[in-house]
Amino acid sequence: MPENDIVFGVKDEQQDYTSRFGAYVVIPNEQNKIILVQAPNGAYFLPGGEIEAGETKETAIERELIEELGFKGEIDQYLGEAVEYFYSRHRDTYYYHPGYFFLMTKWQKVCAPTEENNQLSWHSPEKAIELLKRGSHQWAVKQWLQQKSKQD
Repeated sequence: MPENDIVFGVKDEQQDYTSRFGAYVVIPNEQNKIILVQAPNGAYFLPGGEIEAGETKETAIERELIEELGFKGEIDQYLGEAVEYFYSRHRDTYYYHPGYFFLMTKWQKVCAPTEENNQLSWHSPEKAIELLKRGSHQWAVKQWLQQKSKQD
């Protein structure tokens, strides 16, 4: 891995890691609040998820938005990539998780989410950073805030 990669978590050299690539979006509303997905275990995440076989980052986001939010939208810009090493107690698995993060400002609700177990809520960016479980997701919100401050 190049030295300039953004990495969260600590890789335990004694463990075998399963690669799990993901694509996620920061979605602000008119009040500059962003939507978060709260999983049944209480953890908060940005909308998105695993890139499945045959999917691009963009098609994974398209599928995940319908599943989690019932939204369709257009990706505005790429915020960057961050890698996360973590252990999932739920799956009893160590993950190497590169995440690709995007901004989506044009979106609309088109249906009910197809996944019914998540809770959705809008938060200020500062509160979202506080709530988000993964360091890479917190980093993506900070990337958006930095880009936004350059444009304002």
